[in-house]
Amino acid sequence: MEIECGDGDGVFFLAREFPAARVRGVDRSDDAVRRATARVGLDPEGRVAFKQGKPRSLPYPDGMFDLVAQTRGTLYVAEVTRVLRPGGYLVYVERPRWRWLRSRLPSLSSGLQRRGFEVIHADKVGGLAFYVGRLQGD
Repeated sequence: MEIECGDGDGVFFLAREFPAARVRGVDRSDDAVRRATARVGLDPEGRVAFKQGKPRSLPYPDGMFDLVAQTRGTLYVAEVTRVLRPGGYLVYVERPRWRWLRSRLPSLSSGLQRRGFEVIHADKVGGLAFYVGRLQGD
């Protein structure tokens, strides 16, 4: 799943990279969800779908996802933790406009650890900070 998926580019990328997976996108904007849904085309297996929803209250049940990706918007770690299955992965990338976050790499990493994530990698590349974490429990 991608949170704040916009027009769906990230969701379609994940669907191409993981051809056996069902991939979901959620965005707070009805317009973005409509645009993304219009791009799905023929999908008889229902592999790709989009829903309107807020990052603080995702419209999915507990433990539904193996991977949650977010490349924009505020990260609500508790909500990501709720929808990830134990052993699932979080990929979070900051956008350039959030330059203040780059100085927070250690504190965000420790915040993820307090929520049960093993931080696999946290770094800065090309002006962006990114995190890859695995929800412990498996």
